[in-house]
Amino acid sequence: MSALDFENTAIAFDLKSDAELERAYYLFKLISKQPLVRIGTTVTNLALKAHLPIEGLIRATVFDHFCGGVSASDCSKLIKEMYTKGVSTVLDFSVEGKSEEIQFDFAVKKTKELIDFASQSDALPMAVFKPTAVGFFELYEVVSKKEKMTAEQQQQWTDVLNRYHEICKYAKDNNVAILIDAEESWIQDAIDQIVQLMMQTYNSETAIVFNTVQAYRKDRFSFVKSLHADAQKNHYKCGIKLVRGAYMEKERNRAKELHYPSPICDTKLDTDKNFNSILEFLMSEMNIFYLFLGTHNEKSTLLAVNFLQKLCLKKQDKRIWFGQLYGMSDHISYNLSAKGYNVAKYVPFGPVRDVLPYLMRRAEENTSVAGQTNRELDLLKKERKRRYLD
Repeated sequence: MSALDFENTAIAFDLKSDAELERAYYLFKLISKQPLVRIGTTVTNLALKAHLPIEGLIRATVFDHFCGGVSASDCSKLIKEMYTKGVSTVLDFSVEGKSEEIQFDFAVKKTKELIDFASQSDALPMAVFKPTAVGFFELYEVVSKKEKMTAEQQQQWTDVLNRYHEICKYAKDNNVAILIDAEESWIQDAIDQIVQLMMQTYNSETAIVFNTVQAYRKDRFSFVKSLHADAQKNHYKCGIKLVRGAYMEKERNRAKELHYPSPICDTKLDTDKNFNSILEFLMSEMNIFYLFLGTHNEKSTLLAVNFLQKLCLKKQDKRIWFGQLYGMSDHISYNLSAKGYNVAKYVPFGPVRDVLPYLMRRAEENTSVAGQTNRELDLLKKERKRRYLD
């Protein structure tokens, strides 16, 4: 079989109609202009607060490019289409900013529904949830700092643990892996503590529970090594979703304001080195680790592919998955799947108005990641030319 070719736009954009390709091209052209993104974000927020009827416009543009639909069933057509090309789906209920006990219980219910949905289809190997969807941000911070909790906080923490157990046990009972997202560094210690307990409890035979490791943090390689040692000692499997990270500017600004050393690698090159070092360690210890490689980086993807070959592992070894966000890096996702590797797209969904904070963050991240938007534009331009649209 021929080598991977990430330049093959015919494979990358095969599912996109000419109209969808044009929409993607002009959308990324807009996103590439940082001032326009800032203005657009401000104007959109103001329009929503004023209850102006702009949801239809958002749905027809940025929402439909980066999201699968307003509900899980609304995503069904997309899920089936992608699976015809060998690309699986991880549905992500991307509603943010709901910090009430009733909303935490609703998030548990919604996650269990997603696990049910996934258990009925080979196209949905995993489900996902965000830690702050099931517990107060401030509570995670108190636990991370090892501060003394009030009686009320102790009860809240017990409730948080029970929610994690409810989700993870349900995932195990239905044989669906559950990915747990990472959060800001100053609350992550509490999350790591819980997820490690969940892995000890539910990962005895295979990896059901996955923690997320953000490689832009300087301490994550040592963290992964400590997990490895604990898994060996206590006889469980470690599920790891490896990503570069999502809160760089917020992390650095907070460190500067509070006068502590930034936990984030000093340069993009340092982050890349850390990511690849962690990746090589994880793949060299696959008797312990199961890996979901969440990256839009071609070099890191090829490093993992080469490692699979070096270790003589099958392309569809269930211990390693490649993942990208829906609406981005189709040249990686579909060219990998065309060669037989395990690939899944993270597909956000939810009511348009509620998903808007996620969409705004996605647009802002694209403008801040050097080369990402230009890479998307170049590939879309190449495919337009191939189709004689340009």
